[in-house]
Amino acid sequence: MEQPSFLESFLPLKPHWFHVLLSLAEQEQHGYGIMQEVLERTGGKVRLWPATLYGTIKRLMEEGLTEEAAARPASEHDARRRYYRLTPLGRRVLKAECRRIEELVRIIHTKRGLAERKVES
Repeated sequence: MEQPSFLESFLPLKPHWFHVLLSLAEQEQHGYGIMQEVLERTGGKVRLWPATLYGTIKRLMEEGLTEEAAARPASEHDARRRYYRLTPLGRRVLKAECRRIEELVRIIHTKRGLAERKVES
């Protein structure tokens, strides 16, 4: 098992890395599926264009966080589509990033009083 510092060396994740890993958290997907899920999940605020998406996937694979899936769904007839999945390391890094973000949200909630104060003139 990796030392916590090894996992933390990936953090904070680049936004595009986070979105791709999150898209692969529940199932294997092809690139277009990842693009569509990110677009839908973010209400159109994050759009992964093909060059960005496939560059991100390449880097994630080089870092050992994702890999190409060996099998494709039986319903998939397009042999050109490649499916990707999280590696065990990728899943641990995604979980560590989610914990980091959850801690930030917790801190934000404790600081709400500061954000709600009116600016004194």
